[in-house]
Amino acid sequence: MPKYIFTAKNATSGEAKSGELSAKDERALSADLRSQGFLLTSVKEVQESSAIKVRFFDRFQTVPLKEKMVFARNLAVMISSGLVVSRAIKSLSLQTRHKVFRKILTDIHDDIQAGKSVSESLAKYPSVFGELFVSMVYVGEVSGNLEMVLGILALQLEKDNDLRSKVKGALMYPSVILVAMLIIGFIMLTYILPSITGVFRDMGAELPPMTMFLINLSDFFRNNMVLSLGLFATFIVGGRILAKTVPGKKALDFGIVRSPVIGGIVSKVNCARFARIYSSLLKSGVSVVDGLAIVSRTIGNVYYKAAFTEAIEAVQKGKNLSMIIASHEELFPILVSQIIEVGEETGKTDVVLERLAEFYEGEVTQITANLSSIIEPVLMLFIGGAVGFFAVAMLTPMYSVLQNIQ
Repeated sequence: MPKYIFTAKNATSGEAKSGELSAKDERALSADLRSQGFLLTSVKEVQESSAIKVRFFDRFQTVPLKEKMVFARNLAVMISSGLVVSRAIKSLSLQTRHKVFRKILTDIHDDIQAGKSVSESLAKYPSVFGELFVSMVYVGEVSGNLEMVLGILALQLEKDNDLRSKVKGALMYPSVILVAMLIIGFIMLTYILPSITGVFRDMGAELPPMTMFLINLSDFFRNNMVLSLGLFATFIVGGRILAKTVPGKKALDFGIVRSPVIGGIVSKVNCARFARIYSSLLKSGVSVVDGLAIVSRTIGNVYYKAAFTEAIEAVQKGKNLSMIIASHEELFPILVSQIIEVGEETGKTDVVLERLAEFYEGEVTQITANLSSIIEPVLMLFIGGAVGFFAVAMLTPMYSVLQNIQ
């Protein structure tokens, strides 16, 4: 059954509606919309493209997000100025300093010159241009609003980049502290502690359990250096592999969502990304179901993916998205479902979601700015506990040795 991209208007309220629907023909599409109270104003059939062949090594090429952001913004400006798409991409390939991206843009230019569409050319590089990027460009092509869609896409990439930068920056400080603690602890156990414990052994002092634990740990590290480093590397690599499996990802995402401080940040980041991406897709003319499908594949957390997958099935059955969002109180604050409900009632879901995205992006900015002051006391307690344990373990046998001397 063919698909059509359409725009329609409510004869009573004047509400505008656009998207992509499957129908037997244009007459059937018009009748379907008329039954919903809408009059068809424009329609264009979507040409189904053949399967896109992706070369093996092209699946693994990556490009920084900033490069793609600048590409989308500049391409939108060039197209709106009247420049042909292939020529604009060729010009951008000469401007970029990123060698991998330059080669990719050159290949895309050659494909377009050979008669392929822009979206089909971009889809050959899934690790560079994700499904969101390709889908929005595709909608822009078939609707004739490619420059507008690219502008929306560039804004989406900019906001996404800001969110990632803020979260990474906030987590950098505790990460550096923890890594430094691990390195210092390893040095103390392998080089400093043996010279201290040697004195205890020579004097035959009775050692408490804490001290014996540190001595045994130190002996293990010194006598099995290669094995220790191998176990540590196995733990890190194994953890990363486990986190990519379905059970491991579920366990990790569950812990992140339920954690006291990080859980709140993750919730706001995912709500901001959902609102921004979904709003951008609706503005571009993507249908509600297709938009939710793209969002479900773009959001990383498995529990949010499941929520959006459930929403797709519910919307196809005629239920409102706000009802499904409201049923997942552990993932979405009540404000999200209320805002979506307002958008559904007024027919301006894309507008209210954009404002919701701005609200949560502001929340993330404020939280990440104060995150160091929240984490610092916890780190101090953790460091103090480790130092205190080491001090007690060393001072207790020293006190026993001094008593024996007296």
